[in-house]
Amino acid sequence: MKNLLPFLPVLFSGALAAQERSDVLPLRERAALRDEWLDARLDDVVPMIMREAGIDTWIVLAREYNEDPVIETMLPASWMSARRRTILVFNDAGDEHGVQRLAVARYDIDRFFASGWDPSVQPDQWKALGEVIAGMQPKRIALNVSGVFALGDGLSSSQHTELMRALGDNAKRVTDDHSLAIRWLETRTSEEMAVYPMICALAHRIIADGFTAEQVRPGTTTTEDLEWWYRERIAEWKLDTWFHPSVSLQRKSAGGTGEFASHAGAKTIERGDLLHVDFGITYLGLNTDTQQHAYVLREGEDEPPAGLVHALAIGNRLQDILMASFATGRTGNQILAGALQRARREGIDPTIYTHPLGFHGHGAGPTIGLWDQQGGVPGTGDYPLHANTAYSIELNVAVAIPEWADEVIRIMLEEDAFFDGEACRLIDGRQTEFHLIR
Repeated sequence: MKNLLPFLPVLFSGALAAQERSDVLPLRERAALRDEWLDARLDDVVPMIMREAGIDTWIVLAREYNEDPVIETMLPASWMSARRRTILVFNDAGDEHGVQRLAVARYDIDRFFASGWDPSVQPDQWKALGEVIAGMQPKRIALNVSGVFALGDGLSSSQHTELMRALGDNAKRVTDDHSLAIRWLETRTSEEMAVYPMICALAHRIIADGFTAEQVRPGTTTTEDLEWWYRERIAEWKLDTWFHPSVSLQRKSAGGTGEFASHAGAKTIERGDLLHVDFGITYLGLNTDTQQHAYVLREGEDEPPAGLVHALAIGNRLQDILMASFATGRTGNQILAGALQRARREGIDPTIYTHPLGFHGHGAGPTIGLWDQQGGVPGTGDYPLHANTAYSIELNVAVAIPEWADEVIRIMLEEDAFFDGEACRLIDGRQTEFHLIR
């Protein structure tokens, strides 16, 4: 990717300059960069995870418009679908030649996979696949089938039936092991992580641009107005999003019960409101997921109430506790339990619902709590933490606000982080002060 580095406004110190729309790469350069990343991933990540799992043959297949989540990340950037039936085969012979990559497909997949099928010799694609696999003399064959991870369960029922028939005697060598799919998707490379800070900085910049007096007019602007402003800004910058932004508010109530509107329809924003946004973008095939807060100053106010400031600091403390709980090999449920226990010892009222991040917003890897499952998540929460993986540190704290008659509000935070095997660090910092709308 060296030839493309001049296009990338990345400062490796993490102190990124404010991003402008002009910093976003044209589509052609984006595709070239993603294809360079794919080359490196196929060369480096695939052999690593296959040998890690003790798998010598991996078959990934899907039909056009019914793509496996894995195959979508293994095709050239200029491909928009699997095209008819696309079958990818990886075979590790355990020698110096590395992992062989074949495409048993009607169309060549550029430079990424050698052709494994000549229809003029064998018109039947399934028979051709069977012959290819038989020639490899596999010991253990992995398919993307999983009852635990949706992202590891990309092989449809009908294609599974046809595949097992095509494998013949080698069908007995198929193993139920979704680890290759999950490890491929969750592993972040050095090339990706060189650029991820810029992507997160873009998301932070757009959030900040929305939380301004130019976009929020108290008494007029609604939460729904602001949601759609964010959607328009994403489109204006030629980015994508993997979910519709949500804007909610909390405010001091007349009756002392507080008001919280998350997905309860449009609410008109007023002075004194605590605003919250949940926002994500997709750029270069990678996703962000961020939640931050803004305070709408009342007439005569220069800063938010001290109680709200204190509440944000408690939210930051819970982030620290959670990230300090990350350790290689520890499961999502173990990380959750340890972080909750430590937070409660410090007098914090925590809720943790952190998830992996990368090719997908709710990505492959260990689930670290769900908002309604604080006792652990069976299955996905039992998966262990690996090095070189990214996470959205998502959580909230419940805090009583003295200036609001001790009404309890929730500080809901989400920032993106990277685990290098030793420590979990934020990719582009976090919110430690409220955005102020004057």
